[in-house]
Amino acid sequence: PSALVPPPADIVYVAVLNHGIERSDEWACLRQLPGQGGLSSAALNSGFLQLSLPGATLKWERHSEFSRYTLVLPASGGPGPGLAWLRTIPGRTVAAIRLTLQVGDIAPPDAAMEAARAHFEQPPLIASLMGQGHSLVVTNFHLGDDGFERLHVVVPAGTTATRAGRISARLLELETYRLMALRGLPVAKALAPVLGEAERALADIMAQLEGKLERDETLLDTLVRLAARVERATAEHMFRFAATRAYAAIVGQRIDELREQRVPGAQTIGEFMRRRLSPAIATVEATARRLASLSERIERAGALLRTRVDIAAESHSRQLLERLNRGQSLQLKLQSTVEGLSIAAISYYVVSLILYAGKAAKQAGWPLEPEIVAGSSIPAVVLAVAWLSRRIHRRLVH
Repeated sequence: PSALVPPPADIVYVAVLNHGIERSDEWACLRQLPGQGGLSSAALNSGFLQLSLPGATLKWERHSEFSRYTLVLPASGGPGPGLAWLRTIPGRTVAAIRLTLQVGDIAPPDAAMEAARAHFEQPPLIASLMGQGHSLVVTNFHLGDDGFERLHVVVPAGTTATRAGRISARLLELETYRLMALRGLPVAKALAPVLGEAERALADIMAQLEGKLERDETLLDTLVRLAARVERATAEHMFRFAATRAYAAIVGQRIDELREQRVPGAQTIGEFMRRRLSPAIATVEATARRLASLSERIERAGALLRTRVDIAAESHSRQLLERLNRGQSLQLKLQSTVEGLSIAAISYYVVSLILYAGKAAKQAGWPLEPEIVAGSSIPAVVLAVAWLSRRIHRRLVH
């Protein structure tokens, strides 16, 4: 809920980055406030805390990337109690704002604008009537010598503390989210030369790939190193780019909630925000798209290169298979030749055995001519040996 701010009042607002800052650090800082020595650490678990201080109230909120401290003081015109404590807040300051809430007549805004000039070191250029004319806000978005921005809000008499709290909360959130959105701009600027170098390297790889000026394995190794560098940049910075888009969307939503009406001779807050923030957001968006596009192009180049490597490997494998086929064909021919010679050799030994058997039978008194018997058995022996060889071959194959 918005803090209750009974006008007139002074609001001191500080937003700090909480990266590396534990809740225990913030709890120790809050306990330094007057009368908060007994504050328990469990009170910070919800991420929201409102404390009553002597003559002031403090609202603490912890978000995903930053923590906010809103100190509401009576309109005394002085520094007020507790301001020295702000220097002890842990974290890097991202927004520091002094908002002055006064009661006055805003029906003719010229008089209120003239009175508001006394609150600024430089002439205010931005002003607008908010809602249906329920308040007037004047600012210049410049840092003062004390490091604070100035916001001057004038509300008519009878404005409730609830409405005044909502008005101040919208303005403070608007400026905080604008500054958080701008955190992506330095990252985008720093990444631009890296992306340019990577794009040139990719173009050089594609030129070598087209002209076959380098071995495919060497190009693939270079492309893998480039892809690793781009993916590292994506992993490091895409969260910041996504956060910038989210914060910019919140800024647009808060501007719409102001429902501004123009003050003659002054630029509205919405116009200032859009004119100053839109180029930065466009730069961040363009860098994010450029990074994503580069990653996709590297992936396509890798696919092309891998396809060419695969085709070359398949061609090499086909050549090896053709050589193996030729070797197997030659081996089959040699095997057929050897089998033919084996048949002849076996037939020769079988016929020789028949010849010796015929000679032995002749010596035994049989009426035989060994040479005739051996010669006449040659065809039958050759056919029998060939048939037996093929049968053994078929059995081995099957």
